[in-house]
Amino acid sequence: MKRPVPDQVILGLIKAKPAHGYELLEKFDSPTHLGRIWTMSTSQLYAVLKRLEESSLISGMQTETEEAPPRMIYTITDAGENELLNWLFDPDPPTSIHRLRIMFLSRLYIADILNLPVAPIFANQRTVCADQIEKFQLEKTRVGSKLEMLTIGFIIGQLESAIEWLKEAEKGWKDDRQ
Repeated sequence: MKRPVPDQVILGLIKAKPAHGYELLEKFDSPTHLGRIWTMSTSQLYAVLKRLEESSLISGMQTETEEAPPRMIYTITDAGENELLNWLFDPDPPTSIHRLRIMFLSRLYIADILNLPVAPIFANQRTVCADQIEKFQLEKTRVGSKLEMLTIGFIIGQLESAIEWLKEAEKGWKDDRQ
């Protein structure tokens, strides 16, 4: 399984506010922003920015100021906005607990800073988790060993816990907004 990449998260940050690399890195360093979700080094960030620019999802323009050396300010392109929206409202988000923690929370953060609705993000995540539970319940009827039964039971338990957490998180999110 490939490691999650922050490409779409960076697109969302740039959509919210055109920025240079160090401004973006601050969001990944801050625990009140993305610091508890992602670990990002300077070299990783610049590799992602290069990849996004080569893919025409962002555009960089060098700016000069009196206080600092020249910097590249990145803006999102139309293709980048399409990529971002497709990612935010993906009807089939990942269900592994690791990916749910990283990608779901990242989607929520980006939707929030862009003032986009979060209800579809919560709904999509709950739906795919429920679908996975059904799939594993069916698989459980065909297991060949005690270890397989325990493993599938563990996965189902994680998914059930994730759904309960999603319900509580959405309720808390709504309560904070009122």
